Amino acid sequence: MHMSTQMVVFKLSNEDFAVEVSSVEAIIKLQAITKVPHAQPHVVGVTNLRGNIVPVIDLKKRLSLPATDNSIDTRIIVALLQESKVGMVVDAVSQVIEIDDAQIEDTPQLSTNVDSSFIRGIVKIENLLVIMLDLAKIFSDEKIKN
Repeated sequence: MHMSTQMVVFKLSNEDFAVEVSSVEAIIKLQAITKVPHAQPHVVGVTNLRGNIVPVIDLKKRLSLPATDNSIDTRIIVALLQESKVGMVVDAVSQVIEIDDAQIEDTPQLSTNVDSSFIRGIVKIENLLVIMLDLAKIFSDEKIKN
């Protein structure tokens, strides 16, 4: 029996990325973010999510992708990592898909600036090449844990 995984697909700098639905707590519209002094460059600040203060990072900066302006489609994906929540600013959330784990391919040398250790694999969906991110690795050195 094949295992399958549900993924949230989103855009960053015109590339398609995905994270597992199981690690996503919420997807919210861009809202007020309070800057934090002396934070790492990719840390935008903190925001209030239903009474909880959640650190927010610029995922493009974290992944060394080119900056783009925020738009009406910009969203914050709130991810749950162990006990802490982290918000990730993304250009747009496009879809939720279910993929067969057998479709996940190892990461070839992609034409992307993203550090390959942050990539869990890639999956082809119709004519899209979607890069699956490993959130645990992306946030493994975060100094912003609550």
